[in-house]
Amino acid sequence: MMEGKRLQDMQVGDTASFTKTISESDIYGFAGITGDFNPMHVDATFAAASRFERRIAHGVLCAGFISSVLGMQLPGPGAIYASQSLRFLRPVYIGDTVTAEVEVAELLEEKNRVRFATRCRNQDGEVVAEGESVLLPRKG
Repeated sequence: MMEGKRLQDMQVGDTASFTKTISESDIYGFAGITGDFNPMHVDATFAAASRFERRIAHGVLCAGFISSVLGMQLPGPGAIYASQSLRFLRPVYIGDTVTAEVEVAELLEEKNRVRFATRCRNQDGEVVAEGESVLLPRKG
């Protein structure tokens, strides 16, 4: 059984990441799961007339990649999300490769919580989303 890190197993500055190339099926799968069929994501003709000139990925897909890092790596299995803030800075297109990065920013020992700086970058190193997360790592 996989076990995530406890508060005492982490230090400010610890990092982890997850990388994924966005595919057409990712967009439709996410739309199907969430019910978000905004034409900016699923209609090429509609999106072509927008300021982005083509379809863009759901912004919250980046939040899912951040969740993957936090839930599977740092702090990992057994951790519980308490909060997430996220600002979307650039569009993510089909074919872009996104890397979600998390970094321990603060250990809140009295409440057994960890504050993480979070960001997603595209294949050009541009930050497409950034924010912070607070998690309760596993105890024990």
